Amino acid sequence: MIGTGSMAGGLLMWLWLWLLAGPGGAVWPQPQHVRVWPGSSSRLVPARFRFGYARDSAVGPGCAVLDQAFLRYWRLLFAAQRRPPEYEQLWEMSCNELLVSVTKPGCEDYPNMDSEESYKLSISEDSFLLTADSVWGALRGLETFSQLVGRAEDGTYYVNKTDIVDFPRFRYRGLLLDTSRHYLPVKAILETLDVMAYNKLNVFHWHIVDDPSFPYESAAFPDLSEKGAYNPITHVYTPNDVKLVIEHARLRGIRVIPEFDTPGHTLSWGPGAPGLLTPCYIGSKPSGAYGPVNPILNSTYQFMAVLFREVSTVFPDFYLHLGGDEVEFTCWRSNPEINSFMKQMGFGQDYTELESFYIQRLLDMVSSYGKGYVVWQEVFDNGVKVKPDTIIHVWKESVPYQHKMAQVTKAGYRALLSAPWYLNHISYGQDWLAAYKVEPLQFAGSSEQKALVIGGEACMWGEYVDATNLTPRLWPRAGAVAERLWSNETVRDLQDAYYRLADFRCKLLGRGIQAEPLFVGYCDHEYSRS
Repeated sequence: MIGTGSMAGGLLMWLWLWLLAGPGGAVWPQPQHVRVWPGSSSRLVPARFRFGYARDSAVGPGCAVLDQAFLRYWRLLFAAQRRPPEYEQLWEMSCNELLVSVTKPGCEDYPNMDSEESYKLSISEDSFLLTADSVWGALRGLETFSQLVGRAEDGTYYVNKTDIVDFPRFRYRGLLLDTSRHYLPVKAILETLDVMAYNKLNVFHWHIVDDPSFPYESAAFPDLSEKGAYNPITHVYTPNDVKLVIEHARLRGIRVIPEFDTPGHTLSWGPGAPGLLTPCYIGSKPSGAYGPVNPILNSTYQFMAVLFREVSTVFPDFYLHLGGDEVEFTCWRSNPEINSFMKQMGFGQDYTELESFYIQRLLDMVSSYGKGYVVWQEVFDNGVKVKPDTIIHVWKESVPYQHKMAQVTKAGYRALLSAPWYLNHISYGQDWLAAYKVEPLQFAGSSEQKALVIGGEACMWGEYVDATNLTPRLWPRAGAVAERLWSNETVRDLQDAYYRLADFRCKLLGRGIQAEPLFVGYCDHEYSRS
């Protein structure tokens, strides 16, 4: 239940208002400013509706980001129709038309941390206008428009008179997928990117490799996937696969940040890169087991230089995620060569010093390739010297994450929050509520500190998740995180959120996304015969 007792009357009133507004009046995530006139609507005729560029738009036909979005959203709106009409035919008949005006010249190649995503949407009986500073803002506005369109019982489409001014609260609104513990087919990744766009999420954190498998097919080191993937033919991401994912994301205004986590979480690297991992010892003899990357060998850094030069070229985003978490020191402690190096360097028995020695060299290397980096919070905790613009990814809940957010920002670093948003953790009931109630800025700190919080990221780790359960486990639960990161901090009414999210879940079903239910009820799409 959402509430009991005195909430019942408010719930009934809200339901009445919901029915009055109709299914075309809800948007997820909630816009910053929205006004809807439920009694004033325009009918949309699929054969006579089009998206087009306004005459004053600085961007016009030939911009693939918007050209393809127009076709994509026409099909989403009118799924029962066979295909959108030719634009030339539309000009010869009266039609509804959503005109898009972009004020910034040029169709940008890739979104980035500073991309402008604001937009304004004005819908009246005789005019539909979407204005945005950039193509990325126009994409967000197209998604909002698509959610405003309703379908009546007689099958006709309509949209209510609406004015919206919208922009994201945080610049970074991410989702992590783990493709090492279970390989996710490219099709599943592309569908996830689609639903991310429906939720206005804008960063895909691709945790592409880890201990269990190495599915990334490297041009420089093909043995890494040949010997480290579950299957080197069926369970790898080829260069063309990676390009497809990056382009699919780009066309939806989503950045792709890959993670190659070292020196821990690297067991799958060992078979394809002999000598890279640390041999573990029992007494004076090797045990046959291996631990983290060996940080004392020059060959280790030569290998990393080549690999990360390749990764920096393949992935166009300015940022790479370099991991740095959960380094197990047992193997390093057992290795006599490591211990000798520790004494030589004056590290004593502090193996965090050795970890810092490795990570510092790696960070300097990646910086030399013109890249920025994101690291897990252990890098900060262990006192590694990092650049001032480093992003610290807060994930641990052993210490309340609010304390860590305060520490990171007090030190002057930008912070990214994931600790309360591990969606691979599930429980019976409406666990989306816990994710929705999180406030990223609820920690002790100055306004300058809170300005260093760039956003957050929902994480879907893969120990118990593959393509069979990825979509229902993610959606619509990840939508709770999406609204928290997009909408105003005052948007916290749980009744309102429940009904909008339930309605959005029904929209996802209509778009072919197998999103799980929030609670009891049904969606019309479940009973459609088409």
